[in-house]
Amino acid sequence: MSLVFFTDRDLGKGFPATLRDAGIAVERHADHFVPDCADEVWLEEIGRRGWIAITHDGRIRYKPNELAAVMAHRVPLLVIIGDAPYPQLAKCFVATFPRVLSFLERHEPPFIAKVYRPAPADVAKDPMAPGRVELWHPATALKSTR
Repeated sequence: MSLVFFTDRDLGKGFPATLRDAGIAVERHADHFVPDCADEVWLEEIGRRGWIAITHDGRIRYKPNELAAVMAHRVPLLVIIGDAPYPQLAKCFVATFPRVLSFLERHEPPFIAKVYRPAPADVAKDPMAPGRVELWHPATALKSTR
């Protein structure tokens, strides 16, 4: 099964375009939902479709209705961490993509994970240095080895 990533409306048009240019299968919020669609509505649909959601909304974990939607609909949700222009965040996501894939292979949805940009010192050495991916919620979401 091929992975499809879904970008929340808060990531605009450029972020998904950069991912698509890198060969990543991506669907944009604007192509499937009205602009003011409630997060719990699109989270339910993303869970039903088996897509991986990407957002820049770090508060989603603290909104009870949205956290409940992530958990109830078994959504794998990646939160892009950092205050930087979206083209830079997208470039960092692409550089981190192998680590994202590795994380997805090891963790069973539902979960919320943070995707961090690489440290400035790492970028100075290698402009395509990867960032890191960390599980945020729940505390454990490892896939069974059975």
